[in-house]
This record gives sequence, C-alpha cells and structure tokens, in this order.
Amino acid sequence: MNGQNLRIPKRIKRSDQIVESVKRWVALNRMQPGDRLPNERELMEQFECSKGTVREALKSLEVQGLVSIRTGPNGGAVLEPVPYEKASELLRNFLHFEQPSGPEIYALRTLIEPEIAALATPRLSEDDLDTLAKLISRCETDPETFDERIEQRIAELDFHVLLAQRCGNAMLAFIGRFVNDMIRDLVIFKKSALPEQREFSCANLTYHQKLLEAFRAKDAAAARRLMHEHMISAEHFNRELEGQLNQYFLGINH
Repeated sequence: MNGQNLRIPKRIKRSDQIVESVKRWVALNRMQPGDRLPNERELMEQFECSKGTVREALKSLEVQGLVSIRTGPNGGAVLEPVPYEKASELLRNFLHFEQPSGPEIYALRTLIEPEIAALATPRLSEDDLDTLAKLISRCETDPETFDERIEQRIAELDFHVLLAQRCGNAMLAFIGRFVNDMIRDLVIFKKSALPEQREFSCANLTYHQKLLEAFRAKDAAAARRLMHEHMISAEHFNRELEGQLNQYFLGINH
C-alpha cells in the first residue's frame, strides 16, 4: 500500500463533537426556537466531559447564531432562529474572493426567479401588492442625483426580494434573496461609475408593471413567463454593461 495515499483523520475537538451531537438531537426531536437545551450539568453527564468543554460547545453554538445564553435561575441555552442576514453575510464572505461576475449571477437569476414568481403569485396579500406598487412608483421618474439612481436600483431589487419572501419554498426564498444581495454588492456599486442606463431601467419598469398585473390577476403562468422574459432581458443588458465597465476601467488604467 502506498503510504503517500494514507490520510490520517483530523482529530475533532470534543467541544465540536458536542456541537454536532446537539444539532442532530435538535433536528431529530424537531425542536423549535424558544425551546431549551439541557443544562450544563446534564450535558456534562451525557457527554462525560468537563464544564469547560460544555461551555466551549455552547459558546460555539451561540456564535453560530443557533442559541442564546441566558443567565440567572431560569437561564441556560435557548434555541434561536438563525437570522437570514447572518447566513447571507457568511456566504457572501465565502464568495468575496471568488468574485462571481454579473453575468454568472444573472444566469442563476434566470433559473430561479420565474419559479419564485409563480409560487409567490397565489400567496401575495393586498398589502404585498400595494408594497410592490409603491416600489414600482419609485422608479417611474428619471433620477436627478446619484443617490436617486441607487435608491431606484435598490427598489427594483426589493421588488424581487419580496417575491422570494412569499414564495413558500425555504430554499428558493433563501437563494432568491441571496442572489439579490449579491447583485446589490457586486453589480450595482461596481457600475455606479457608469452613466445611468435608461433603456435598462425602462425595461425593468415595464416588466415590473406587467408582473404586478399578473399578480393581481393571480395568473401564475403569466407571472412565470413574464419573469423569464424579464431575466433574459436583464441578463442581456448586464452583459452590455459589463463590457462598458471593462472599457471604462481600461481607460482609467491607461
């Protein structure tokens, strides 16, 4: 046997083993936010370890956002829902040095946004429809300042974020929101150096208006079709903007 192919398993810290065991136990017992974990003494007995090891494990769970540690007679570790913002931030940090391009991000949007729109259609309340209408109205006038340009682009993204939040599919909801966060981080602010792209903005506005009509009519098929056309259009414009951006920075560097 070739010794170079042998890999010695990395030793897992006892506290990390406890963390993973607790996660499995929570999942198997279908525990919910607000439920309490066993106290320190019970965990020490169950895992046959010291108080320091248990506290290290609980601290790790707290840093991950899975529990909050409360002090006092009724204290202990209480399960918490991990906020979307925390999960998104960690994943965006992971991708920071990968530097996905605008076209790559828009290609993913083209796959998921039509399904999100269709799923959200029957779930949108009157308040949701009113919110979408207000987001559209923010983009109906030509921006006069740079800040107004950014506000309109964010309003366009918030339109999509609301749909993701209402689609009823946890995985699609997270991916949809995350992709829009990526666009906000890596596309909008990179392109702030370029002049306002009115043709792009007008196309976005038209599609959002048509989508709102489909949502009001509870027409999921129309919403899926319109969103697919919208994403193809957005991807096309984004590729053009990427080319302009490259030319812009080449000009600066020369």
